[in-house]
Amino acid sequence: MNEDIQFILDTANEAMVNAIKHLEKQLVNIRAGKASPSMLGSVMVDYYGSQTPLNQVANVNTPDGRTITVQPWEKSMLQEIERGIMVANLGFNPMNNGESIIINVPPLTEERRRTLAKQAKAEAEEAKISVRTARKDANNEIKKLDDVSEDLKSNAEIDVQEITDKFILKIDAIFENKEKEIMTV
Repeated sequence: MNEDIQFILDTANEAMVNAIKHLEKQLVNIRAGKASPSMLGSVMVDYYGSQTPLNQVANVNTPDGRTITVQPWEKSMLQEIERGIMVANLGFNPMNNGESIIINVPPLTEERRRTLAKQAKAEAEEAKISVRTARKDANNEIKKLDDVSEDLKSNAEIDVQEITDKFILKIDAIFENKEKEIMTV
């Protein structure tokens, strides 16, 4: 196989792998009922004037399936952490006991589960769009090659489509697992 075509295929494959990684990262933020430290992964805290991820200024734990505790490394950060959790708009109501912040994770209602499933589906669709964009870019690059026969170009486009199909199936499987996790009471 032509080196240029191989490079194009590798580039498309890498873009599709990144789309899957991004999807998985986004789906971690969609909670499925059980408390987990990753639920606060998007929380940023004002740490002496700079926005810092929560996990860099505090210890985040889940003592049980319904509670998240945030233990700051500096007590003076309690107010900022509380504010950061509220600003992140995750639907949590943090309680400050002077030592740490406690968040009770409410059980999900059926309506909320459906909303989260829709959100997960939207993330999956975004990932599919990224994969298809990578396919389109790869096919455009293949068409631009001058020193390659039409047969090789055609075969390369078939290879790109096979890679695309594989990643679309993978995205569907990831979404189905997440949907099952969300809808399980």
